Order: sequence, then structure tokens, then C-alpha cells
Amino acid sequence: MELRDVFTIFLELCLFFLLLFTAWKQINKKATLPPGPTPLPFLGNVLQLHAGSVAQSFTKLREKYGPVFTVYMGSRPVVVLCGHEAVKEALVDQADEFSGRGKMASLERNFQSHGVVLANGERWRILRHFCLTILRDFGMGRRSIEKQIQEEISFLLEEFHKTNGAPIKPTIFLNRSVSNIISSVLFGSRFDYEDKQFLKLLQMANERFIELNSPWTQLYDMYSGIMQYLPGRHNRIYYLTEELKDFIASRVKISEESLDPQNPRDFIDCFLSKMHQEKNNPHTEFNLKNLVITTLNLFFAGTDSVSYTLYHGFLLLMKHPEVQAKICEEINHVIGPHRVPSMDDRVKMPYTDAVIHEIQRVIAPLGYPHSVTQDTHFRGYLLPKGTDVFPLLGSVLKDPKYFRYPDAFYPQHFLDEKGRFKKNEAFVPFSSGKRVCLGEAMARMELFLYLTSILQKFSLRPLVPPADIDLTPKISGFGNIPPTYELCLVAR
Repeated sequence: MELRDVFTIFLELCLFFLLLFTAWKQINKKATLPPGPTPLPFLGNVLQLHAGSVAQSFTKLREKYGPVFTVYMGSRPVVVLCGHEAVKEALVDQADEFSGRGKMASLERNFQSHGVVLANGERWRILRHFCLTILRDFGMGRRSIEKQIQEEISFLLEEFHKTNGAPIKPTIFLNRSVSNIISSVLFGSRFDYEDKQFLKLLQMANERFIELNSPWTQLYDMYSGIMQYLPGRHNRIYYLTEELKDFIASRVKISEESLDPQNPRDFIDCFLSKMHQEKNNPHTEFNLKNLVITTLNLFFAGTDSVSYTLYHGFLLLMKHPEVQAKICEEINHVIGPHRVPSMDDRVKMPYTDAVIHEIQRVIAPLGYPHSVTQDTHFRGYLLPKGTDVFPLLGSVLKDPKYFRYPDAFYPQHFLDEKGRFKKNEAFVPFSSGKRVCLGEAMARMELFLYLTSILQKFSLRPLVPPADIDLTPKISGFGNIPPTYELCLVAR
């Protein structure tokens, strides 16, 4: 027998034993994990999970396996949690154990476990505490930033008036305005709406958000072990994110040149000052990579969630003109036609508050993955340290035990029998537990001020009859992206 033949047989035996080892490893893990569909070697549950409709795939599996089950994304097991009770039990009742960030291969290529969103362990704790402290100092979630939001809204209303009621696509208008609020915190100033660099930045950020939720990215996250070596659309998010990182790095360089550590002007200055304080600490987490990626994390979070919620909200209000009319009636009664809306008005406007909550509920994001930080007992199962966990926020926000009409747009979900605002413990659009969204308080403030200010001055008019408005998301991934549409903003 020739040496080449011996070598070929040797390779085949290695591959055979590798397959056996992989199968054994899956079976061994499966014995401690919740039940789920049987995975194929290497491919996992490719037959049950469909890129582009992962949430729907999980819903079908829930019907068979219950609120807690295991799926395999390739050879990687992921425990899926559905419904309010299961998610609360994990993220709140066992908050420390479920506080890790799960694997997101499509983002890890760019971030490499840096930045506040994808970091774990001590790095995450240090960066999160720093971000919360600095953002609060700059007024996020406090009344001190309310005037800044109101001022930015006034610029938006001017742009809307210039349209003279002609059909527009509201995306770019909303993105520019909402992004300017977080930009002023991060960079120390807002951008002019016609600033070419700003427009390019928003275009890339918007494309990246769409790519993040695309079937290609979902497929990459499931099978990155293979797809990282293949060309194709799934690589676009990587190049977009790298360009955005370069932009942030250029802003950091500008800030460095005029930095006064004793008088920080914005978030970047505060981070640079901390870097200067810890320059002799070889283990510090305050370094350039964490600065760039954390700033980018905050920019995305401060732009995408609010602008897309408003964008989706406009569509829902045109689909349900009677709801829009009731909000306008409440605005006229509480605020009137001329005074600028303020946060003091919210407590007097239960219906408007309920509608905003219902908009957030029905757009129902999939949510981001978690992981367990240690071997964790959960509902009679043992989840080994590092096991990825998907708490499906959409399944909480549409839990029929807590919402009478889970699949309908029904603001009364948040109103009692006397029309007063009613809280609901299953309302978790910003997640819950240790990984709750950093900007939740400011996002709530923005949503109320934007919606009331716009409806105080304009009627939202669709180009088609309300019955013909299609609410089906264009893309459904970690978040839901509504279909592209035009509307007319008719001055009141």
C-alpha cells in the first residue's frame, strides 16, 4: 500500500472519529439541557430554523416543546426561553447567572468582545458602570436633557413644515433628528441636517441595521464556522461596521487634540480623561478600542430604537385613524395647540401613554442573546457555563396571559376600566435584568415628546386607504423593520 493511500485512510479515520466525538458531545450536553428537536451533526437544527423567520421557527418549536427548549445552531446549543414567566425567572430571579452576553458572530468579527454591548465579565461591569455614570451626568433620563430634546424636535418640525404636505418617506427625517440627541452627548454637538458626513454616517448606520436583521446575518450567526470563509452578502455588515468604527476613531482623534481633562465636553472627552488617569495600569479597560466600540454601541442604541419605533408608530396610527384622533383630542385638552409638550404632561395623558406602550409592544423584537456565567440550574435542567440563551422578548410582549389580544393593536392593554394608565409587568421592550438597555429612560422620554409634538402640529395622512396599509415587517430579525412607505404631514 502506498504512503499516499495510508495518509488518505488516516484522514478519513480522523474525520470519522471527529464526527463521532461531535455527536457524542451533543448527546452528552443534551442530557443536561431542555428538550428540543434532534440536531444533525455539524448542521444542528437547520431543518427547523429558517433564516429570515427565526422568531416564527421558535414559535412552532414552542408549541411542541413548551416554553423552554434547546436548539442547535450548527454544533452550538442554544436554550430558548418563551413567555413572561420563563424570561423573568431567568433574567430577573437568576439575574447574575444569566447576565452574560451570548455569541453574536456577525458582530464579534468587528467588536472582538470589546465595547459595552458584547463585553462579558469584569470588562462589561466596568464599562457599563462608567457609561451609566457619564450618561447620567450629561442628563440622559433626567429633565436636564428635556430642553435639548425639545429643541431638536423644533428643528424637525421646521423640516416637516417645508414639505407643505407633499408625500415623504419619514425615515431620514426621523433618523437625523433622533440621532442628533445622542450625537450631542457623545460628540458634544449636533449635526446640521444637510451635513454630508452626517448623512453618510446615517446611511451606513441604517444599512447596517437592516443587514443586522437580514436572513444572511441570521444565517451567519447560526453557521459562522463555515460562512466566515465564504464570500457573499453576509460579509456586508462587517465592512459597514468597520467604516463606522473609522468615523468614530476620527472623532476621537479630533477630541484628543483639544482635550482638557478637567473640563470634559462630552462622552468621548470623559472616556479620554479616564484613559489618561489609568495610563499606567496595564490591565485597564479604558483603552482606545473600548472607547471606539462603546461610543459606536451607544450611537446605534440611541438612533435605531427610537427612530424605528416612531417610524413603525406612524404606520400604526395611519392604519388606525381613530387612535390618532383620540391622541390629538388628548393633546388639545391637556397641552393645547401652542405650548411645547413636556414630560409633566405625560401623567395627564394616559391614552397617549398607552398608545406609545402598545406601539412598542406590537413591534415585538426578538432580543439579543444572553449566556450563563456559571453552571446554572434552571427548571430542573443544568445549563453548563457559557451556554447561550435566547430570551424571546417578543414572546413576552405577546404573552396571552398578560395581553388580552396579543396579536392586535389594542392600546386598552395599558388602560384600566376608568381609562387610567395601567402598568403591565410583561412590558419589557428594553429587556430586563442586568442587561437592560442603558438608554431606556431617555428613549421613553423621546418617544413621548416626539409623538405629542408631531401630532400637535400635523395630521398623519396615508397615501392609501387605512384598510390597505400592510403592517407586515419588511425584515424580521433581532428587531422588526416595517415596510417602506410614504405619508403626508398635513399642518393642523
